[in-house]
Amino acid sequence: MSIPKIGIIISSTRTTRVGEQAATYVASIAKKRTDLSFEIIDLRDYPMPFFDEVASNAYVPSTNPIAQKWQKKVAEFDGFIFITAEYNNSITAALKNALDYAYPEWNRKAAAYFSYGSAGGARAVQHLRDICVELQMAPVRQAVLVQGNDFFQIINGQKQIKDLGYLENLVEQMIDQLSWWTLALKTARERT
Repeated sequence: MSIPKIGIIISSTRTTRVGEQAATYVASIAKKRTDLSFEIIDLRDYPMPFFDEVASNAYVPSTNPIAQKWQKKVAEFDGFIFITAEYNNSITAALKNALDYAYPEWNRKAAAYFSYGSAGGARAVQHLRDICVELQMAPVRQAVLVQGNDFFQIINGQKQIKDLGYLENLVEQMIDQLSWWTLALKTARERT
């Protein structure tokens, strides 16, 4: 079996986003592992229009060429770490749109979450978990949430995510859970 491949998805496309910094931080911890390989995926590289297909690609192939490119990219991975901001108690519109543009490509793969926001992105993570279940993914329990004073110092440029020393152990625990589920699901997918 090949080493499972994990996509680290930056869900915000805003100019002032924290997501790129968070993804780089998570990747710096993840690259120490030998049981998984990792790649950062930036939704800015997939500027899909709002979903406007006849149906989900579970039933009808997508016609949009960027959506087709996105689906091929998602299909490359065995699991995902979603780097998600919380906008108005939920995930970003860009992430919801990207999730909607693929279906079989997400199926039977593990998902983990690194979030940030005034409440740590907890509400966004809960919504994202529900969406992932509908996409037949397996959400892991351990999520990493950057909240409160730490979050405000980051968005105000007073700190960077890498300055929060307590996060590394939390990210490692999250990736441990993601690794177990990714391997279990990859093994099962390859049997069928």
